[in-house]
Amino acid sequence: MNAITVAIVEDNAAVCASLEKMINASDRCRCVGTSRNGAQALQAIPKHRPDVVIMDINLPDLTGIECTTRLKTQLPRTQFLVLTVYNDSRQIFRALEAGASGYLLKRSTPEAIVQAVCDVHAGGSPMSAEIARQVVQSFQRPAAAANEIAALTPREMEILRLVTEGLATKEIADRSGVSYTTICTHLGHIYGKLHVHSRTAAAAKYLQAEKR
Repeated sequence: MNAITVAIVEDNAAVCASLEKMINASDRCRCVGTSRNGAQALQAIPKHRPDVVIMDINLPDLTGIECTTRLKTQLPRTQFLVLTVYNDSRQIFRALEAGASGYLLKRSTPEAIVQAVCDVHAGGSPMSAEIARQVVQSFQRPAAAANEIAALTPREMEILRLVTEGLATKEIADRSGVSYTTICTHLGHIYGKLHVHSRTAAAAKYLQAEKR
């Protein structure tokens, strides 16, 4: 099986070197590049086209959230894993809305970080436990989410339901009897109707609506 290619965006030299060493020490992953600021990331990452980007939020020029927004537009199949010291809900949801599919705190263990890279590549949405709790506690606006969910077609609803069950895109394609590309197209339509940019944010909208 091919190694998961990973790019790292981290302004702290020691942390960046540690992450690179950690990724390359795994037989499942391979670091293909590091960037120390947003400008470097915007130039280098589209050239590498990595499977996963580990993104810091607090960069010296662009924020990691702004950087993720721009890169996700160019690389829709690349998964973004935010790794940061911030655990406030405003930053969490800005990152998810920007297109991040996972959100871990920097105090996570090396094993947890490597596993999160593998999980996000497989279509999962890994989060530190306290981050996941904040996401759950945020489901306080079900009416608006329900209105957006109501705009989905029956097929889109079924695909979104499978997303919330944790199925990867290929698994959803196999379950639905259609191609991977077709499911990607449906997901794009779902994101547009729900005004989100990631599987995690779409699943959150679905769960909000279910609570109504």
